[in-house]
Amino acid sequence: MFDPLGLLHDFRIALRARYVRGPFSRAVYEFVTFGVKQAWACLFGGLMLGLILLTYVYYPAGAALTRYDFLTLGAITIQLSMLLFRLETLGEAKIILVFHIVGTVMEVFKTHMGSWIYPEASVLRIYDVPLFSGFMYACVGSYMARVWRLFDFRFERFPPLWAQAGLAVAIYINFFTHHFGPDIRLGLFLAAALLYGPSVIYFKPDEDHRPMPLLLGLFLVALFIWVAENIGTYARAWTYPGQESDWHMVGFQKLGSWFLLMIISFVLVSALHRGSRKTSVKA
Repeated sequence: MFDPLGLLHDFRIALRARYVRGPFSRAVYEFVTFGVKQAWACLFGGLMLGLILLTYVYYPAGAALTRYDFLTLGAITIQLSMLLFRLETLGEAKIILVFHIVGTVMEVFKTHMGSWIYPEASVLRIYDVPLFSGFMYACVGSYMARVWRLFDFRFERFPPLWAQAGLAVAIYINFFTHHFGPDIRLGLFLAAALLYGPSVIYFKPDEDHRPMPLLLGLFLVALFIWVAENIGTYARAWTYPGQESDWHMVGFQKLGSWFLLMIISFVLVSALHRGSRKTSVKA
């Protein structure tokens, strides 16, 4: 079976043996390796964004298959290929599917409430939501699952899973209920800070684990998702009110929304690693 991850690992080892000699070259090599691993973890999301941009720049006018339906079929192909080539485990795919369903349900509700729209026609859809939209949430879940494995995550003072699950449920409920009652997202931000603030994540870009405050890591992931969302709205995969005729950047308040939503994905992946999660780093 073709093993791209194994080939990448062998290539990385060969580069290190040939070019890494002193502290400076070691630091540069580790930085580049970090970037390569991050890009590899983003494979699903990167391919989806590439399809969105490519079809925005050129998609045949009057084609029998609509652009949105093409994106849906492309997303299914990517997901099946990642399983076929063992880029994701079956357990990871199940967690990603759960997040996919969670995201699709929210999409149906949010489009009904007018939070955003999908301006183009499609056949493969649920109400006003084309089916490819759920795969955008799957991209986040895929990244979380793959980056955890690629960087061999370990933690100090990792919050209890039951507490994380409670926060995730409260976040998800608030995405719906704030349309009819008080928006408690400030309280959710505070709860996330209290829950994850003491925790440290150790990630392994090369040979050694490096520490980072877990809360900072979660924020940086949300920031990159926000950047990706700006690319998606620019390519009219979906649009927010006011973007119908003149595109502008998505507001920073959406960064907070992605931070909260991304916590749900993090909790789901944490559940996948329950029992096998490493919580210490050898000196």
